[in-house]
Formats: sequence, structure tokens, C-alpha cells
Amino acid sequence: MTEELPFEALSVETLAARLGGNDALCAKIGRDTGAWKVREVGDGNLNLVFIVEGDSGAAVVKQALPYVRLVGDSWPLPLKRSFFEYHALTRQEARAPGSVPAIHYFDERQALIIMEYLAPPHIILRRALIDGRQLPNIARDIGLFMARTLFRGSDLHMAAKDRKADLALFADNVELCDITESLVFSDPYFDAKMNRHTSPQLDGLVAELRADRDLKVEAQRLKHMFAANAETLLHGDLHSGSIMVTDTETRMIDPEFAFYGPMAFDVGMLLANFWMSFFSQRGHEQKGKRDAMRAYLLGVTVETWSVFRAEFSHLWRTERTGMLYQKSLFEDQGDKLGAEQALDHVLHQMWTDLLGFAGIEVHRRILGLAHNADFETIADEDLRASCEAKALKFGRHLAVNRRQIHSIDEVNQLAALIEQESSI
Repeated sequence: MTEELPFEALSVETLAARLGGNDALCAKIGRDTGAWKVREVGDGNLNLVFIVEGDSGAAVVKQALPYVRLVGDSWPLPLKRSFFEYHALTRQEARAPGSVPAIHYFDERQALIIMEYLAPPHIILRRALIDGRQLPNIARDIGLFMARTLFRGSDLHMAAKDRKADLALFADNVELCDITESLVFSDPYFDAKMNRHTSPQLDGLVAELRADRDLKVEAQRLKHMFAANAETLLHGDLHSGSIMVTDTETRMIDPEFAFYGPMAFDVGMLLANFWMSFFSQRGHEQKGKRDAMRAYLLGVTVETWSVFRAEFSHLWRTERTGMLYQKSLFEDQGDKLGAEQALDHVLHQMWTDLLGFAGIEVHRRILGLAHNADFETIADEDLRASCEAKALKFGRHLAVNRRQIHSIDEVNQLAALIEQESSI
């Protein structure tokens, strides 16, 4: 059995022999390993990902490696991240049913998860947006997912002892939190070893941002919040590359960065990816103008935040069973207005914080180690740099001026104005 073996990385050649006796996998795809077709499709920064097809179906086998795949074995990383991904997926499924792939099997020793294969026409959301596809359901689906998982994983809903036990479990996800704490909040703002950017086109702007005292102070205040404010179980890496979509379905994947942190982090990171897609669209206009796509993306940010607010508010009124803002202090005393006032306070603070996290996320994707394909697939470096520079200016404004921004329409008006600028 695989659990009796020491860790060994799978390969296309060894997977059938290694997992041919796994009942959960065989139940999904058939026991005739000679008929199995194995493809390695992992294109992320951390893990091996295989699609395994057999006589009766298909499944995904995902295995952690003892290092960061993007960098190599010079950057070791513990295998236990698959443990956190497994536990995050099970909690996300319980709190937002149907929003993540079904889990068939987990092997902690081999750091592997066997899960549902999201077959074509499923596509990574980022790829769909680069292609100019206007998917009709993503704002609603993602807004509901965030509201349900963030609310139901917090002291607003959970019994205090259960949330504290969960907090203790995910607190051990130290190494992946360290990646976020360094790569997102600090490295973009100095000459960190693994940073890169479009050079020389962005050199002047990068130097300006790294000398920007107000920006660096805000980045560190946000890092402090990220590290110290354990509000709820986060996905931890909720970007357009961690979502698979069709025209009718949306599934969140890859929550190995899961930990207890501020609710605003997931929301800000997610919205930042829509704004980055917005700024990248001019670099993908080889087959025609993308004005409609830009308008669509701004509309997605509005709808996502609107759906999130509405569902979070609904859960506040119907599932607020935790130790925070107890109904015994408000509704049970006939003070529904007090409960609504508290809700407004929570949502306002989350709004302010998510803008900061969004701005920092934009910066790290252009200046740090892990870039995204929205910009990276723009072959013309001058055009890419122009798109990136506008996004960087936008991100700086969000991070530094977030307390003076009062609506998502205001943010989108700013984005539209910056996008129309003619030069970097």
C-alpha cells in the first residue's frame, strides 16, 4: 500500500504501478491499469498534477513536492501543505457545497490527493479572460463562495471551541504563510533576490515605488493585519489561476495556502486579479479591440462585491450563531437596528482592508517572483510594460488611499481613467 512506502514523487511512468491498488482511484477510473492514460499537467508553482483516465472515468492526482517547483530543490518546502489543502477543501465543501472538486482519497505520507477531474470545457479562469471570454456566472458564484466560506469559518458562526481547534490545526501552515508574508508584502518593495520585472521599461517606476515611504508603510500595516488578524479560514491564494470555469459552473481549486487570517484578504486578492485582467486587455487586442471585455471585467468586480455583501448580510441575519455580535445583545432585545449597525461596521472595515490587499497583490504580481499570465503572455515588451505601469499606479492608489475610497464604482472610474493614459 502507498501509505507504507516512504515519500516518492510520482511520474507518468510510475503512477499506474504505484496507485494501481488504490480502491478509491480504481472505483473512479477502472482497475485495468494497462488501460490507464496518465498526463502530467501541473503548470503551477508548487506541485505535480496528473490527469488519469481509465475505462470507466477520470480523476486528478495531485502530489506536493518537497520544494518549490517554480524554483527547484534550492527552495525546500514541507510536504504537509497537501494536508492543509485536503482539510481546506473538505471545509470549503461543507460551507459552500458544490464549489470545489470532490475529494476521493488523501494520503498524508505520500502528500497526494485524488480528486474529481474537472473535464473540458472547464478551463482556468485566467486563461478564459486572456482569451476574451465573458463568462456569465463567475461574479455570482465567486461572491457566494467567499461570503459563505469566510462567514461560516469565523467566530460569527462557529462555536468558539471548534474555531480555536481549527485555528490551531491551520496555524502549522507556517512555510506557506511565510511565502505570502515575504513575496506579497515585502519583496516587491526592495531589491529581493528573486524579484523580476519588465526591464528597462519599468526601472524608473520600480525605483519610485521602492522609495515611496507611504506605500511601504501601508504594505507593512497590511502585512501586520495578515499575520495577526485570525478572523476566518481563508483560501489564501484566491486568484484567477485558482478557479476553473465553464459557461455554467465555477469551481475553486488549490487552497494549500489556507490559514486563519483577515476576511478581506481573499476578497481583495480576487478583485485585484479582475483589475489586473482589465489593465492587461490592451495587450491582447491582436484580433480586435477589447472595449467590451474591459467593461465586462469592471462589471464583474461590481457584481462580485454586490453578491458578496448581500450573501454575507443574509448569513449575518440568519446564521450568526458564534460568540461575536451575539443576538442576545441585539435582536433578542428587540434591537435589530443595532445588529444592522454592527454589520455595516464589519462590512465597511472589510471594504477598506480589501482595497489595500488588492493594491499590494497587483504590485507583487508585476514586481515579485510569481507573475501572472495576464501580463506575461503579452509578447511586445513595451506594450506589456505600458499595461503593467498603469496597473502599478492603480495598485499604489488603492493601497495608500483606501480610507478615502467609498465605493467600487469610484475604484472602477479610477481604473478607467488610468487605463486611458497613453504612456508609462
